[in-house]
Amino acid sequence: MGEISKLERVPLKEVWKHETEFTKWLEENIEVLNDSLDINLSSAEREQSAGAFSVDLVAEDEAGEPVIIEIQLGKSDHDHLGKLLTYLTSLGAKTAIWIVADPRSEHVRAISWLNESSSASFYLLKVEAVRIGDSPPAPLITLIVGPSEESRKVGAKKKELAERDILRYRFWEQLLERARERTKLHASISPTHHSWIGTGAGRSGLAFNYVARQQETYVELYIDRGKDSEKENKTIFDQLMEHKKAIEAEFGGPLEWQRLEGRRACRIRKTISIGGYLDEDKWPKIHEAMIDAMIRLEKALKPYIRKLKI
Repeated sequence: MGEISKLERVPLKEVWKHETEFTKWLEENIEVLNDSLDINLSSAEREQSAGAFSVDLVAEDEAGEPVIIEIQLGKSDHDHLGKLLTYLTSLGAKTAIWIVADPRSEHVRAISWLNESSSASFYLLKVEAVRIGDSPPAPLITLIVGPSEESRKVGAKKKELAERDILRYRFWEQLLERARERTKLHASISPTHHSWIGTGAGRSGLAFNYVARQQETYVELYIDRGKDSEKENKTIFDQLMEHKKAIEAEFGGPLEWQRLEGRRACRIRKTISIGGYLDEDKWPKIHEAMIDAMIRLEKALKPYIRKLKI
């Protein structure tokens, strides 16, 4: 085997004394980026105007669309990230490339977040200078983070979850507002983006909960006294179960008695099948049914909760 040379890194300042020198070199050698990207760039031009600012480089992709290139031969900083976003929106571009010598972890995360959260594509590249032996220095450009189908799917899922959370918050906000007109049970509870809201039932580990799913809702007494409480929870459930007939008579109909074998908690539930939090046009009717069922559930269970032997 012949002699194998060692790849050595060269300080960038020894190759390009100023960012302007690197920018000029990249303008003339824009194709070097194509080896690191999933796009092909051409026709790079320096110092294009973006409002009151000048973009380091603007290139074109295969479709002739503008690609913003921001260069920073040092540690990545917020200022250059802000410039990248400003230039992107000013020129109406859909792709932005940030080339840095030392990418900070927070900016790697920021670019990842942008790829998940926006319709534009963002690339963060690291530039170094290397040589082998006495060879002239050469650029080494590495992709740190860029867009991907997976990141798009993650972003779409996050957006879906955010929209769901907003919808559920409004669902609870309106329910609680209506409920306060008829009962004080949940008067001190604030709306949330979670799938349930609840308040204490007068004994530790017992709660009267409203639960909302996409297509249906529930009211329930939830029994869970915490870690290592499965046996105690089942005992409480069984004591209430002894009065099932009287409780359902007072409630005005059958309830779902869920001992939940093999699980820590238990619950006594009433399903309301009118619709769920996705059925916004039915919210008034759903809310009225939930509130009515909760009032009847509390009235039916309270006397027996007070008599629990725990």
